[in-house]
Amino acid sequence: MAQKGVDLDQETLRCSICLDLLKDPVTIPCGHSYCMKCIQGFWDEEDKTPSCPQCRKTFIPRPVLVKSTLLANIIEKLRKTGLQAAPADLCYAGPEDVVCDVCTGRKLKAIKSCLICLASYCEKHLKPHLDAAAFKKHKLVEPSKNLQENICSHHDEVMKMFCRTDQKCICYLCSVEEHRGHDTVSAAAERTERQRELEESQQQIQQRIQDREKEVKLLQQEVEAINHSADQTVKDSEKIFTEMIRLIQKRICDVKKQIRSQRLTEVRRVKDLQEELEQEITELKRRDAELKQLSLTEDHSQFLLNYPSLPPLSESTHSSSINVRPLRYFEDVTAAVSELRDKLQDILREEWTNISLTVTHVDVLLPEPEPKSRADFLKYSCQITLDPNTANRQLLLSEENRKVTFMEKPQSDFYYPDTFLYFFQVLSRESLTGRCYWEVEWRGEYVCVAVAYKNISRSGDESEFGFSDKSWSLDCFQDSFSFYHNSIKTSISAPVSSRVGVYLDHRAGVLSFYSVSESMTLLHRVQTTFTQTLHAGLRLGFGCVGATAEFCKLK
Repeated sequence: MAQKGVDLDQETLRCSICLDLLKDPVTIPCGHSYCMKCIQGFWDEEDKTPSCPQCRKTFIPRPVLVKSTLLANIIEKLRKTGLQAAPADLCYAGPEDVVCDVCTGRKLKAIKSCLICLASYCEKHLKPHLDAAAFKKHKLVEPSKNLQENICSHHDEVMKMFCRTDQKCICYLCSVEEHRGHDTVSAAAERTERQRELEESQQQIQQRIQDREKEVKLLQQEVEAINHSADQTVKDSEKIFTEMIRLIQKRICDVKKQIRSQRLTEVRRVKDLQEELEQEITELKRRDAELKQLSLTEDHSQFLLNYPSLPPLSESTHSSSINVRPLRYFEDVTAAVSELRDKLQDILREEWTNISLTVTHVDVLLPEPEPKSRADFLKYSCQITLDPNTANRQLLLSEENRKVTFMEKPQSDFYYPDTFLYFFQVLSRESLTGRCYWEVEWRGEYVCVAVAYKNISRSGDESEFGFSDKSWSLDCFQDSFSFYHNSIKTSISAPVSSRVGVYLDHRAGVLSFYSVSESMTLLHRVQTTFTQTLHAGLRLGFGCVGATAEFCKLK
């Protein structure tokens, strides 16, 4: 008869497969016990010889399983006496949990960590901290796996101070030794200061969220206005064109298509901006949550350790507010069509282009004007490097691939697929979209500053910058400038400087070249439609040994 009071180890009565108390226990030949369904399922899933999940001993043939009456009776008594342990995931620590430092054997989950003891405790072992007077002044925080990071690696003391000179947590001994004479304060005092900064950042984020939410609402109203205006314009156009249906039946269909197409384009553009703002709101909310989580950290040292890793709040890529200008979206189309009604077929040929342009020039948001001062241009500055794979063999790249020099002899015997073969040219590694600005410092008798599509030819006359529809070039001579596109030359009358600025607004189709000295002088502006991303390009003149061109580092 079993002696009363014997403390049964319930872990020995758990199935190592399901981790619960054994159900219909069976003992296999090696002596280990499992739930009958668990071991049967384990063996059924195995393609190889049946084996023990614990000791991996194999059995041939497959054992016949018989319920263990003894184990079943013991487990039944445990259930009746209420000794069954709580579910494994309720008390015991999992891989991601903080374990109790006092527990032996299978560790329980810690519910608190002590910053004085530098230990974590489960509910049972935490009681002395809650009941005993000796522990009343100990600082309890949420369970933490990083308690040892609070210990000074040099003195094995708790780091309760902060060195502002070196921006790190230190212990008291550090403050009187290697940090002697430094600006040191208590970790709590530094935390208070950083907390104030954190709250200011939170306020900025929250204000930006409010601003962006207002802008999203404005954009939604803009979408509705575009749709309403477009629909109304379609109706008016249909009425006018009906009166001259025999002459312009074909044109009315074209106008409808253009209006609707442009409406989709404008709505899509507004929607894109709306999505960007909503993404920024989401990111700001996520950042706000991170800051809030950090602000709730009770462990000063952990707060200070994590605080420097927070990146500063970046500048918004959007304006602080969206001002919707009052404009007539598609109504100008109606006016143009009404004018055609009076002029009929003879004028239709001349005015049809005017109708098309009126539709396609509908713009929802305020257009972004081209910068005026160099400081304004520098807001869009981008760092450009040259792609060695595209450089002609007689070009030498240097200064981190920002500078190109014409050499008398080839620098390599190897040709890459993207290498320019006939002209001494090179393209940038970076593709250019959006609004970009860069400057080129040049020396020598002749240098060409250009932009081109990536798929520009690498050989033949069309590979020369400015001599195809895939490139635009500003030719810089010692006494003059010239612009080329698609083999068409435009002479430029302006003072020559050794620095050229290039401004690109890819979306608006604007490309401008400036002479940069004490002031900026516009040399040439292109208004077109770019169908691909662009790359910056440089070309040096034949025989101009030592001529250089360099993409400047802009601040």
